[in-house]
Amino acid sequence: MHIVLDDTAMAAAGQGNVLASRLIHRAHAQAGWYLYAPTCALVEADRARPGTAEHLAALPGVAVLELDLPAALAVAQHDTWAAAHCQYAAQPTPDRPDGAVIATTAPARWIGEPVHVLVLTP
Repeated sequence: MHIVLDDTAMAAAGQGNVLASRLIHRAHAQAGWYLYAPTCALVEADRARPGTAEHLAALPGVAVLELDLPAALAVAQHDTWAAAHCQYAAQPTPDRPDGAVIATTAPARWIGEPVHVLVLTP
């Protein structure tokens, strides 16, 4: 299972969201579970809740995705960097032919976008 944390999911994890915490634990403890933190979303999460970026980057089950050239070109075509980097990260790749699911606490943000969403609100 490949899951991209958007900025709202990252901030929620920092605030003790139970569902986000379970994802982080599962990615650390269970084979086949992968969590990704796109850099642009990490910056927005840290702006919303200072300390979030440092905390998430230190977790062994979370892979921080850099803003490389292909990602930067994709992000440049959108209004918000955080959502655009998450959407880019969720697209299919050779390693993830089915793409990834975006974990969020703001599912309305993703309506009409070509992504699968995992809502982290109880």
